[in-house]
This record gives sequence, C-alpha cells and structure tokens, in this order.
Amino acid sequence: MDDNSTTPHIPQTPSLYAKHVKVYPQRIAGTFRRIKWLVLGVLLGLYYVVPWIRWDRGVGNADQAVLADIAGRRLYFFNIEIWPQEIYYLTGLLVLGAIALFLATAVAGRVWCGFTCPQTVWTDLFMLVERYIEGDRNKRMKLDNGPLTFEKAWRKLAKHAVWIFIAFATGGAWIFYFTDAPTALTNLLTGEGSTSLYGFTALFAGFTYLLAGVAREQVCTYMCPWPRFQGAMYDEDTLIVTYETWRGEPRGKAKDDKTLGDCIDCNLCVNVCPVGIDIRQGSQFQCIGCALCVDACNSVMEKLDRPLNLITYDSIINQAAREHGRVAKKRLIRPRTIAYVVLLSLVGGLMTYGLVSRSTLEINVQRDRAPMFVTLSDGAIRNGYTFKILNMINAPRTYTLKADNLDGAMLTVIGIAEQPVEQVTLHVGPDQVGTFHVFVRAPLSSLEDKLNDFEFKLDVLETGEEIEYDSIFAGPDH
Repeated sequence: MDDNSTTPHIPQTPSLYAKHVKVYPQRIAGTFRRIKWLVLGVLLGLYYVVPWIRWDRGVGNADQAVLADIAGRRLYFFNIEIWPQEIYYLTGLLVLGAIALFLATAVAGRVWCGFTCPQTVWTDLFMLVERYIEGDRNKRMKLDNGPLTFEKAWRKLAKHAVWIFIAFATGGAWIFYFTDAPTALTNLLTGEGSTSLYGFTALFAGFTYLLAGVAREQVCTYMCPWPRFQGAMYDEDTLIVTYETWRGEPRGKAKDDKTLGDCIDCNLCVNVCPVGIDIRQGSQFQCIGCALCVDACNSVMEKLDRPLNLITYDSIINQAAREHGRVAKKRLIRPRTIAYVVLLSLVGGLMTYGLVSRSTLEINVQRDRAPMFVTLSDGAIRNGYTFKILNMINAPRTYTLKADNLDGAMLTVIGIAEQPVEQVTLHVGPDQVGTFHVFVRAPLSSLEDKLNDFEFKLDVLETGEEIEYDSIFAGPDH
C-alpha cells in the first residue's frame, strides 16, 4: 500500500432526528381565549357530572341516566336502551360523528382540535395548573433552566401532585360511565373495589397524565392521524387561521417607516402557540386552529393603533380578495358543505326513525337438531325448540304462545305446561330475556312432507301486539 495515499473523505449523512424543544405557551387574553375557557368549562362539567345523573330503571338495574353496562350487555342513554343486537345504533352514532367532524372541518378548519378535542381540553387544564403554580412563560423557562432549589422542588412537586389528582379524577370519572357511579366511588375510596376497578382507573389516569401533562403538543403533531388527511376536507373557502402576508411584510419595529408592514416581529403569536409554530410561515399541519395567535396579534395591534386581524380566522379566497382591494365574502353554503349536511341529515333521520319505530319485543327460535324429531307412543310427532323472548321495556310482560298453520298442534313447555295445550301463557320480567324449552307435537296425519312450514304466534296481553315467527316442523318420510 502506498504510504503517500490518503483516505478519501466520506461526507456524513445529516441526522434526521431533531431533539424535542419544549414549548412554553404564554398566557394571553382575548375573544378566542374566552371561548376556549367557556368550552373547557362546559365539556369538563358534562364529563364529570353526567355519570351522577339518576334515572329510574327499576329493581336490579343501576339508576344511572348514561351507562354502558358491560355486565348487563346494555347501553343506556336516558330513556333510550340499546341491546346487543342493536349495536348498529352505536355504529350509526360513530358515522354521524365522523360526518359532523368533516362538516366542521370544511367550514372552520381544525375547530374540533382547537376547542373541543379531549387532548386539547385536558392539556389546557393541565397548563392552567402549571401556570398558576410555576408562573407564566418567562418564569417557567427560568425555573426549568435554573439550579435545583427548594422553591423549584416544591413547585414541581405541587404541580405534579395536582396533575395526578386531576388524572385520577379523570380516570375514575371514565370508569363511572361503565358501572354505577356512587357504588364505584364508594368502593374506590373504601378499598373494597375489585382489581379491575383499580387497574382501569390507574390505566386511564396514567394516560391522562402522560398525554395532557407530559406529551402535550407531541400528541397532536406526531400521534394524531387527523392532521395528515384533514386537508382533504379543505377548500379555498374553508376558514382557517391565516396571516395577512401582504399587509404584515416586511416586518420591522420602526413606527414611522412607511416601507414596513404592520407586523413588528414581536413573536407574541409564537409565544402563545400551544404547539410552538409560527403562523406567519403559512398554513402548517401542526396548527390546531385554537386562534390564540389571533388574540395575541390583536392585543399588539390595539396598542399600536393599527387595524386588527393581521392574523385572523379567514379563508384563502378572502385573503386574496382583501389583498387586491376586493370585498371579502364568507361562503359557507357550497357543494362540499351541502353534501355533508345531506349525509348528516340522511343518517340522522334514519337513526331517529329506527329509534322511534323500533319494537320493544323480539323473539328468537332455535330448533333442536338432535334428534330432529321424536315419535311418541300414540304415533304423534314431537319437535323441540329453544324459544327466547326479549322484553325490551322496564316492566314485566305476559305473553300467550301457540302454533299456527299446523293442524292439531299442541304445546308443552318445560316447567310451565307439562301437559299438551293449544296455547300456553309465558311471563318475562322487565328488561330480561325469557328462555323457554318448547315442545310442539302434531299428528302424523297432519304432516304433508318431511319438513313442514308453520308459525309461532306470540301475543302480548298488555298491548295486544302480535308477532309471528316462521319455523320448520320435521317428521318422517312419507
């Protein structure tokens, strides 16, 4: 090898990893901030209060207005009761939520993310606690960058203690939607709760603490899929948080320089942003549409006696119109929004019709297959059936059952009618499924084929309602 040779220089590939920079949102007052506080108060109030609203559901049921009773396999919403076989109503509700979200996004961008998303609501609450204990932006930055002192230690411990309390209150409240709230709270506080009760409470509390207290904006930027495809719902008339570049640039702090724009480059819009972006760089997927930068910029414009809404909630087409001196118009009704409203109305109407017109009685019949039939001593043929009656109201009901379209058919029911009768009376308790083993016997002469069609007729004595169920009666080959 030649001693005079040199090793060729290989350029290093730049790292694609960027270290996370902590965001310190600054406190700001203004219209959008007041709206966010109002929405936060209403949503948190509903979340914590709703499980405690009582609703009489009869003996043996939890008197709770809103409840997902997993053990009892029921979903309750005030006077609406959803049974397992009606789970399609839950699917319809999810479809309604998705269409409503598409409509809101088409009209006002990420208004859901900025004002009503649970991640935003709880993050705002956690930041309020942090600001109250550690101070506003500059104090928090100084505290984090300073040495460990007694003041820093107690403020950090106090903040995290309040966060943990809120997290456990949140996790516990979520559990209350799946079990009777007063009973669950008593069990939690007295140590008599089950392992699953404590486990799920701790699980949800842990995620609340992690997502709202630690991860914060990283959830919206990296974990949430919504920013990646929300642009598909946008058009040029969608209201989004925008910066009037034509009016604000070039930036500068000189008051009397007519060559400068209205933006004085104070960076207040960046300081108040909960995700730490600069809206002046244009629309960005990280922006959650909270509009706090609008409040920040307007507060500066007011002090400088300059026109407001340099940063504003507006559409791209309106921005272009004002830049060229034309009158801006908000066009909310357009093909995209009409389509979403039509879909929303259609799905909502179908669900409403289904709920209003649905029957409170359902039956399910399974014919015994082993054996297919039994030949009795008198020559009659007997078939067995498992007969289930779903009483979907909170009151006991009495029914009469008979077999129709089968000449000479007689019924026996184990534990109720041991001797053959033409009609049998059945009782089912409130919100219960009555299961009966029914035997149907018929003379061999009445059977025309190996498999014979007939009907079970069930009458509700309290209402006069009648339900027919088609079934098969098996017999020997003729």
